[in-house]
Amino acid sequence: NGEYVLNPHVDEMQESKLDLIVAGTSDAVLMVESEAKELGEDLMLGAVMFGHRGFQPVIDAIIKLAEVAAKDPRDFTAPDYSALEAEMLKIVEGELRDAYKITDKQKRYAAVDAVKAKVKAAFAPAEGEEAKYTSEQIGTVFKELQAKVVRWNILDTGSRIDGRDLKTVRTIVSEVGVLPRTHGSALFTRGETQALVVATLGTGEDEQYVDSLTGMYKEKFLLHYNFPPYSVGETGRMGSPGRREIGHGKLAWRAIRPMLPTSDQFPYTLRVVSEITESNGSSSMATVCGTSLALMDAGVPLAKPVAGIAMGLIKEGERFAVLSDILGDEDHLGDMDFKVAGTANGITSLQMDIKIEGITEEIMKIALDQAK
Repeated sequence: NGEYVLNPHVDEMQESKLDLIVAGTSDAVLMVESEAKELGEDLMLGAVMFGHRGFQPVIDAIIKLAEVAAKDPRDFTAPDYSALEAEMLKIVEGELRDAYKITDKQKRYAAVDAVKAKVKAAFAPAEGEEAKYTSEQIGTVFKELQAKVVRWNILDTGSRIDGRDLKTVRTIVSEVGVLPRTHGSALFTRGETQALVVATLGTGEDEQYVDSLTGMYKEKFLLHYNFPPYSVGETGRMGSPGRREIGHGKLAWRAIRPMLPTSDQFPYTLRVVSEITESNGSSSMATVCGTSLALMDAGVPLAKPVAGIAMGLIKEGERFAVLSDILGDEDHLGDMDFKVAGTANGITSLQMDIKIEGITEEIMKIALDQAK
């Protein structure tokens, strides 16, 4: 009836247009995971805030339990590295800023490594002398300095690591039918992130049997997301799926599922495999875009095409900047990873991971509007 329902029953979820989970503190939302049937930005934001209000009694109960049963907190004073940071800033601030103006990922990493080597050499003790700072302290402060330089650049100039402004999306190149002997395939590239997506059609006998908490059911849409180490220039073992593969695959699955045809319209089992061939941020959203293309290439009558984008946030005090289509470094050094997927008419999936408190309803609204 157009109303939000807190903690709905399993039966109610069958008819619901929204499945949303919210986590946070008494003052702020920290995580969101959702699937929706083309809902507008205002409705999605309203649902997040409704969930935030809804879990306040639980937080109150946790606080009351802690007052009765919790142990006394231990005193801890964080080490003060401000003197080391000031010294380091004088030595490398200019070079570090220049390094983060390099648009190519590998060249940028090489430049940052060169700056780090210079820092280590500058603080290395002379022969026979005791080191003033440990290598761990130097490494910790250098990482903090990296984050601050990137954040200062964005807030002060509005210019990002790769030279884009806050709202510009990286160059997109997409192809379909790239593999000759598959039912459907697509190659989706956005900047330095690329997904090779393959769609395969099967019969009803290929459906997956799922033994869930609510009973046994069959699933006709399977989506597998693979993130091999070589996609980020590394070597490593390739075994069973990890948290990234499971989480990103589920996010893309949620984004596409509302647009799939019914069994009466298209009685085939669908299996999609997304191979990430290179990654510099937002590979799950590349999977969403590539899956939409591959399914259409296979002749699947999707209700509407689905696309996705990852938004970011840099916030210092009252100043903030919302970033469209974030890079891997902007995700790592920023304050928010906000992934939005949907059609031209509304949102089908939303995932938000926030690293700080103080993300207001206004900031989330700006991020949703900018994502569209």
